[in-house]
Amino acid sequence: MRSTTLRNVLFTTTGLVLTGVVLVPEAAASPTGRTDDLLQSNANAIAATGTVGVLAESVGPRGKRFATAGYADPVAKTPVRPGDTFRIGSSTKTFVSTVVLQLVGEGRISLDDPVDRWLPGVVSGNGNDGRDITVRQLLQHTAGLYDYVADLPGIASTEGFEANRYRHYEPADLVAIAMKHKPDFAPGADWKYSNTDYILAGMIIEKVTGQSWRKQVERRIIQPLGLRHTTVPGDDPTLPGRHLKGYSNFGSGAAIDVTDVNMSWGGAAGEIVSTTQDLASFYQALLRGDLLKEAQLAEMKSTVPVNEDFNTIWPGARYGLGLMWIPLTCGGGYWSHGGNVNGYSTRDGVSSDGKRAVVVEETGDGSGADLKTERAMDRLVDQRFCATNQK
Repeated sequence: MRSTTLRNVLFTTTGLVLTGVVLVPEAAASPTGRTDDLLQSNANAIAATGTVGVLAESVGPRGKRFATAGYADPVAKTPVRPGDTFRIGSSTKTFVSTVVLQLVGEGRISLDDPVDRWLPGVVSGNGNDGRDITVRQLLQHTAGLYDYVADLPGIASTEGFEANRYRHYEPADLVAIAMKHKPDFAPGADWKYSNTDYILAGMIIEKVTGQSWRKQVERRIIQPLGLRHTTVPGDDPTLPGRHLKGYSNFGSGAAIDVTDVNMSWGGAAGEIVSTTQDLASFYQALLRGDLLKEAQLAEMKSTVPVNEDFNTIWPGARYGLGLMWIPLTCGGGYWSHGGNVNGYSTRDGVSSDGKRAVVVEETGDGSGADLKTERAMDRLVDQRFCATNQK
């Protein structure tokens, strides 16, 4: 099992050793971009930590750059290619937070509304009380609610996954899991990442608009930005078109193909499927101010310190409303929200002006608890920003 820290950070991931994987050192040809030595070197370094496939994209004033390594499908020996789709995990949270903040900008909801105003009685029992938790605290992870993912057998083991991979979960089912547990702390007293917060945010979107969070994300973000390869699959367990296959061994034993899975267990906390190009476009549009009014974007970027678990991975990081600030080793920093689900890890970054973005995806869960894969992915993003800052 990858470290408990990282599991709680952005869903759950596991260590993986998959024999027979051969790296593809040269980036696949693309009509919309090309590779360069630094990006390719960083992608190769990620692959060397034990991944199945790696796909990286860098976007800036001088155009797009891609780098690939390993296989999209190691059985068919299909190499990773720019444009392959993958599961983005908790990067979904930025989409959901954006919709909530759009509703705030329209005057339909307030960040200071108690959760109970929109979802009466849903957050209750075992010391949980939706009357004391605000919408802001959900988006900021200061609500103190137990993370249902830590008590979800369908993603904790090979046997559990196989038994539940096509199971449908209602959002209320996921919240009910969290309500079996006492809160981690009183609302606003501390910070801790909890996927339960965003399941509730998705439920609030539906209550306010009369449409599911999925429909609202499609109508308000995916369609206006022309994100042609970004989908919100609901109960559809498959990945569309050319895609990266995910593999996981859930901490021990032989790795299995986990590509097909009903991601309703992730819902508004981690269900979306996308590409590096679409994710870069989304984060650039967001930071340019194309999706939110100035006041709401400022709210999203108003941050609080993260806990020790996060600081171990991203020293000095701070969390806003579905968006995290990560310092660069060369000074300054970037905005980000990564995501992990079994078989897939997404890391990304965007400059404050939205002019530059970096997205990197690895499949196979990487090196596990020693964080070698995590460090290599973070290094790719950091070095890409630092290199462009010096030009």
